[in-house]
Amino acid sequence: MPELPEVETTRAGLAPHVLGRRITGVVLRRPDLRWPIPDEVGAMLPGRRIEAIRRRAKYLLLDTDAGSALLHLGMSGSLRVLGPDVPVRAHDHVDLSLDSGQVLRFNDPRRFGCLLWQPAGETHPLLRDLGPEPLDDSFDGDHLFLASRGRRAPVKTFLMDQRIVVGVGNIYAAEALFAAGISPLREAGRISRERYARLAAEVKRILAHAIGRGGTTLRDFISPDGAPGYFEQELTAYGRGGQPCPNCGTPLRSALVGQRATVWCPRCQR
Repeated sequence: MPELPEVETTRAGLAPHVLGRRITGVVLRRPDLRWPIPDEVGAMLPGRRIEAIRRRAKYLLLDTDAGSALLHLGMSGSLRVLGPDVPVRAHDHVDLSLDSGQVLRFNDPRRFGCLLWQPAGETHPLLRDLGPEPLDDSFDGDHLFLASRGRRAPVKTFLMDQRIVVGVGNIYAAEALFAAGISPLREAGRISRERYARLAAEVKRILAHAIGRGGTTLRDFISPDGAPGYFEQELTAYGRGGQPCPNCGTPLRSALVGQRATVWCPRCQR
């Protein structure tokens, strides 16, 4: 699944091609993705200028004066800006035609993504209860420490709770916990303020670095220009169960935590 760096890479890649462009047409090749596509998408977008392209958590928003198209890439979705004569492929479900003559095309083989509508001045229900952005100043060790008091869930599950902080998915949670030396199995409420300060710092560092490297090349992610991400080559824990810890050489352990594959070093992470 595309995680925050992949979605931010997509946003940055699309911005030069769509900002300020007027949408001249909408083609919906099916009525739904994960959920039904609202009628407002086809009725409200044509003729509107894209005033901003934003990311909130793992969602992308195309802002117009009437409202925003709200998109999620799901497990395997991609957005690309293409020429008008590029043939439609299987799973090309949505086209937004632009006044530049190009087409913003949404491809989603598994249909776990979505295209929804957020009226101007409102916040979509999917966005209302989200926590802070991990790269914002409002996210720090104090935030994690205070939110974790009394919680017995494993810290990895806690860190991936979108109400606590958005966009820290399985890959980056594993990497940040490894870098901070915290076992993913430790109860969230039994971690000190100082250790949370280090964890928050590592979340920020790793996400910022992954964005700079174009995200991860895992399964289906490809950036809007067709180039893969490169951060996968630098993963230290995720997907390396049984291999030597890069710090101490101890075999990395793997297990399911919160029904998600988890890898950690039993010696370096406490």
